[in-house]
Amino acid sequence: MAWAILFTAGLLEIGWAIGLKYTEGFSRLVPSVLTLAAMAGSILLLGIALKTLPIGTAYAVWTGIGAVGTAALGIILLGEPATAMRLASIGLIVSGIVGLKLVG
Repeated sequence: MAWAILFTAGLLEIGWAIGLKYTEGFSRLVPSVLTLAAMAGSILLLGIALKTLPIGTAYAVWTGIGAVGTAALGIILLGEPATAMRLASIGLIVSGIVGLKLVG
């Protein structure tokens, strides 16, 4: 259950990271409110997951999910370049997340 909570926290981290782009410096109300809600939810769920998961593993997985998801959505939604090195680097992060899940 803690892993599912941590995964959801990671998804919310993606939401707030991408949401920051749409707040335009927190000058737009609805994107700002949604981004702040995603931030709060992400931290809350991370804290709940930490009741049973090791901090090093959970934090690395949480940030890894956020990094991979944000990079992928940057490519898909924002037209950021999908270079071979960028995709390979994202793949390395995914490998690290999987490795941490297997040992943690």
